[in-house]
Amino acid sequence: MPTHPTEPDPAVPDRADPAPEGSVRPPHGDLPPSAPPTGPRPATDEEPGPDAAGGPAPSEDEYTAAIQELQDRWRRALADLDNLRKRHARELERERTVERSRTAAAFLPVLDNLELAMRHAGADPGAIVEGVRAVRDQAVNVMELLGYPRHAETGVAFDPARHEVVGVVQEPDAAPGTVVEVLRPGYGDADRQLRPAAVTVAKRE
Repeated sequence: MPTHPTEPDPAVPDRADPAPEGSVRPPHGDLPPSAPPTGPRPATDEEPGPDAAGGPAPSEDEYTAAIQELQDRWRRALADLDNLRKRHARELERERTVERSRTAAAFLPVLDNLELAMRHAGADPGAIVEGVRAVRDQAVNVMELLGYPRHAETGVAFDPARHEVVGVVQEPDAAPGTVVEVLRPGYGDADRQLRPAAVTVAKRE
């Protein structure tokens, strides 16, 4: 029976001839991208640029300008402080002047009444005494308005904050430790005391 040459089967793809033994076959499909090299980079002699660490370092002129600006600000602050001190001193002196004028004005009526009493010195002695007493009461009222009330009470217990002992006397009718006589009135209270009253105190048994 005659033989016919075998025809290739169209359903089977052509195969390349086998490579010779010991050779390397090329891979099928696309080649994968090459991976970046790993490990430390090779050292170079180039230094990082000025922008690598946040910009160039300040120059000597910039340092000098900054120091000059700080010195100017310091001098201006000292000048402002000195001006404030001088202004405060002027205001304090002005307040003192106003307060002295107010106090002196409060005593003007007292001086006027004293002048009036001296003008009538040749009149009735009793009237002159009454006039002087009225002037005294007026002056005491002015002192109280200024914050310094008068203290000349007798028979009260001795208070070292308001009294100054100038003598101790034997007084049977007075309780021991009480004020017997006021030799000089006191004015003011507590921390606003102008002066204490000079008194004599009954002797303690």
